[in-house]
Amino acid sequence: MSAFYQQARFLQSATTTKTLPPEMGFEVAFSGRSNSGKSSTLNRLCQQKSLARTSKTPGRTQLINFFGLPDDKFLVDLPGYGYAKVPNKVKFEWQRFIESYLRDRITLQGLVIVMDIRRPMLDYDINMLKWAEAHQLPVHVVLNKHDKLKHGQAKSALLKTKQQLNDYSNKCSVQMFSALKGLGVEDLSNHLNKWHQPSEKYLKTSKTK
Repeated sequence: MSAFYQQARFLQSATTTKTLPPEMGFEVAFSGRSNSGKSSTLNRLCQQKSLARTSKTPGRTQLINFFGLPDDKFLVDLPGYGYAKVPNKVKFEWQRFIESYLRDRITLQGLVIVMDIRRPMLDYDINMLKWAEAHQLPVHVVLNKHDKLKHGQAKSALLKTKQQLNDYSNKCSVQMFSALKGLGVEDLSNHLNKWHQPSEKYLKTSKTK
């Protein structure tokens, strides 16, 4: 397994567009519902127990967190969504901030959507897929918690998700993953490597507003 992502280090957090770090290099963002295990997926990928903070209270974090890698490569942890106990006004501002980042960030090369394999393709997941489709942002779906299902059940969930992703016109891929057991880490890192080294054609044509 490549040690590249083990070199990830916390860079900074952003709460508004004005506090985002300067754009350089290439970024890959991670999104997911608050109970999908998004932070645990990032930690497993980077082989670090507390790189991305996990919380017993889902939806608490409202920050976009940036992690630096060598050669101006970055991983970006978007706030989990689904269970945040905050006023609707705060949720709206939070959502606008995330949408602004996804829409305007020139260095963003792809979006990883982490889902619970037992409950994939819920409303928020579908909304994110539709948004990515509208902006032609490539998506890689990570079906986390593979270890919670029997092999046949997991395969069925993977096949069904693949079929559902065929409905979207932008490029979508999917894999099984277990943050607990470390299953699928190599597949995920290989996919991210492609986004961190995009072709010249992709850079010229993919970021439209």
